[in-house]
Order: sequence, then structure tokens, then C-alpha cells
Amino acid sequence: MPSLTPQVVPWLAILALLMLKPNRCAMAWWILVPLACVAWASNPPESLRELLPSSQFDIFLELIGALGFGLAAVWLLSGYLDWKHRMLAFLGILVALGAFGLLTCVVRQGLGIETLQAGIFVAASALVISVALTLAGLVCRGRYGGLRLSLWLFGALVLVWLLVIGPLAVIAAIASGGNVPLGQFLGVVPMMAGFSFGVVLPFLVLSFANGFYRERLKGLLHLGAAAPPPMITSRMQAVLEAAGS
Repeated sequence: MPSLTPQVVPWLAILALLMLKPNRCAMAWWILVPLACVAWASNPPESLRELLPSSQFDIFLELIGALGFGLAAVWLLSGYLDWKHRMLAFLGILVALGAFGLLTCVVRQGLGIETLQAGIFVAASALVISVALTLAGLVCRGRYGGLRLSLWLFGALVLVWLLVIGPLAVIAAIASGGNVPLGQFLGVVPMMAGFSFGVVLPFLVLSFANGFYRERLKGLLHLGAAAPPPMITSRMQAVLEAAGS
């Protein structure tokens, strides 16, 4: 009977993050909903697994699960990055997403060639998602809208995946003497963008529906201008009243 420890460890890591002081409230536990959705998607029935080659499909499923735990970590750690410099927020997203994603791969699969392959995909996906989230936040800065953010995020994912896969496609085409169709290679871009967006979407929906994570997301991506401190307004009002009198 296979050990359940590799499956439990990533969940224990998320529970540990829930124990952090900024997450000690009931609203923070809603992060388990999108995480459970992604975890369910990464463990389909055996009948579905038979539709694709086992090795490729298993790596794909491992990527879904790893990114799910990585994104959950980003959402839980975002309280430490609210309204910090945009570059610091980007680095925080990248480190949390990549570290927890790779940790999930290693714990679940151990060290081996399949783990290395999955790890490469996790690292590349973590970089793309981190850059895309930052770009979407930059475009939507000062404004908050779920649909606007979602559309810009998908567009950013397409762009960044194109920048990652495009050079590889050109190199492969040149190295093969044109035997590798460039268009077919680039056809992977929308597929990877859709896949990445599908993994992030449950966490976006949580932020749109949950006030706790909505403010976290707005602070992390600088989506709304911070309101001026009430003290400044009161002082200005006092000065105006004194001048009028």
C-alpha cells in the first residue's frame, strides 16, 4: 500500500501558512476551496488517464497540483507584500510559487528524471505566471475590476509564453533544417496560456468573491490607489475653518 505521506505534506505546509498571524481569521481558510478544486483536477479518474500516454499525462497532472499549492502559498503570503514596491511583490510571487511548487513535486515524486522534467515545467510556469500577474497589475493599476484583470492576465500569459516558447521554436526549426513546423511549435503557446490561466482562475474567483483576499490581491498587484490618511483630511479641514474664521 503506497504511503500517504507525500500527499499529506503539501497540505500540512499550507496549514502551517494558515497559522501565520496575518492569516489567523476564518476568512483566510477559504483558500482551501480553490486549492481543493485544483487538487481534484490533478487527480482525475483512471479512465481519463488512459486517454494520454501515462508519462506525459502524469507530468501534466503533477504540474497542475504543484502550481495549485504554489498559488495557495502566494495568496497566503501576500499579506506580507501588500502595497510594497511592485518589484518586491513580483519577487515574492515568484519565490513562493516556485518554491512551494517545486517542494510539492519533490515530496510527491521523489528525486528522479520525472521529477526533473516536472520541475522544469513548474519553474518555467512559475516565472510566466509571476510576470503575467505583475504585468496585468501594472496595466490595471489604480483600477479594480474582475473581468478587466482576468482578460489582461490571459493576454499577458499569451505574451509571456510566446516570449518563452518563441525562441525555442526558432532554434528547433533551425537545428532541424526546417523539419519542425514553426507554426505547430508555436501552437503550444495558447495551450500553455489557457492551462496557466485555468490554474490561476479559481484563486482569482476567490479574490473576487472574498473581501479578505480581494484586498490582498489589490495590494499585491497595486490594483487600487490607497486612500489618503484621515488625519491629513482633518488637518486640512481645521486649517480651512481657521482661515475662514
